[in-house]
Amino acid sequence: MLLLAYIPAISHQQKMTNNTVSRKVAAGIKSKQEFARYMTAYISDNRELFEKIKLRSAGSFKMMDAMFKKYGLPSDLKYLAVVESEMKTSAVSRVGAVGPWQLMAGTAQELGLKVSSKNDERKQFYKSTRAAALYLRDLHNEFGDWLLVLAAYNSGPGPVHKAIRRAGSRDFWQLQAYLPAETRAHVKRIIATRYYFEGQGAANTEFMCAL
Repeated sequence: MLLLAYIPAISHQQKMTNNTVSRKVAAGIKSKQEFARYMTAYISDNRELFEKIKLRSAGSFKMMDAMFKKYGLPSDLKYLAVVESEMKTSAVSRVGAVGPWQLMAGTAQELGLKVSSKNDERKQFYKSTRAAALYLRDLHNEFGDWLLVLAAYNSGPGPVHKAIRRAGSRDFWQLQAYLPAETRAHVKRIIATRYYFEGQGAANTEFMCAL
């Protein structure tokens, strides 16, 4: 199993989370009904940013769709990169996670990327997307549920396995109380972001439960 280090929120995310809909609010949501209300406010607060991302990222989204199709993954996973980095190759977190998929150096190397002061492939959209696809595929083989995959991408697999054991459930909405607060909020931001980009048809039970 590949190792993905825990990635705290990066500076780019501050524009998406330091607003009237706080990360604390997202983390505290306990039901799908509460989440529906949160999602409406979250999208309202981030609509301008999302529109800018949509306008500048059409080509990148198309490439990501093709990559995920190649590896048998849901195309909706591209919205993980929107939340992680606002789709910016220059994004760098305070702990050293780099690129649109916010990969740590060790993780990136495990995934086959070159990481050096002269050549950091985490900043290359195509290569980093391929690496992310491989990791997401591995996580799905491990957890079998896309919301748990998103949680594990943020916290690492360990906390997710622990939450499953403590809750006696593999349902994100049942076990989320045992996940780190940042991870709970992270998953909900991705679902809400996907709803904005995909429209009304995105708010379905299948996605809310398993992407």
